[in-house]
Amino acid sequence: MSPSSREREYARRRYEKWQHRQTTKAEQLREARRRALVVVAAVAGVLAVVAAVLVYGPDRSPAPTTAAGAGASAGATADPGNPCATPPDAQPASATFASAPPASLAEKKAWNLAVETSCGPVAIRLDGAKAPQAVASTIFLARKGFWDNTRCHRLTTQGIYVLQCGDPTGTGGGGPGYSYGPVENAPANNVYPAGTVAMARQGGKGDSMGSQFFLVYKDSTIPSDAAGGYSVVGTIVGGLDTVEKVAAGGVLGGGTDGAPARAVTITGTTVS
Repeated sequence: MSPSSREREYARRRYEKWQHRQTTKAEQLREARRRALVVVAAVAGVLAVVAAVLVYGPDRSPAPTTAAGAGASAGATADPGNPCATPPDAQPASATFASAPPASLAEKKAWNLAVETSCGPVAIRLDGAKAPQAVASTIFLARKGFWDNTRCHRLTTQGIYVLQCGDPTGTGGGGPGYSYGPVENAPANNVYPAGTVAMARQGGKGDSMGSQFFLVYKDSTIPSDAAGGYSVVGTIVGGLDTVEKVAAGGVLGGGTDGAPARAVTITGTTVS
């Protein structure tokens, strides 16, 4: 092989080695980029989950409302220390009504509402003079047996301390077919003492009260909104310990606002 031929051969081999090295480096670079993209995608996925929890997590608003979608479980987790009896299957009345009863039904006097629950009785003194429309509705629904076999669907254990009941659907969005207002007998200082019974409503809508009510088991300050406060319909005069027993079990699945872990059903109501 002539010198010129050998030089060409050496040059060809050097070029092939150089080309091989370049190809190898390119493959390594592509692999590094692929791995980086995988890591970035994984991190993005985690951040997306976190963002979803923050954006779509449970409503932390403390105000008792009748907003649809509040959600409630039909049962509860096992609780060996549960002093409440296992509630019967919820079989709420399906009847609805075209309009609220007249405020005159309350006769501007005091009434006694006896509420039987699967966790014990609750006796409520209704004030027909200070909240005539709300009391009239309460009397009407109690006499119709509207609340019989309905589950108390919401317990709040932080910020405010209430057990919310009265929705036949158990979702926070149900009612009697009518709504009424305006707000009556709301405390001027926004303080609802333990034992207060008040009507739930939609935020900012004073004419959105229906059948849902909340029982305050510990002094609570509930800020007013554009519609004012919440109509205080009466006071618990016996059986506050029943509500406290339910509250002591906490919220189903943890948290501070949701279905009570100690499921409780209203089994009957009488008014006198």
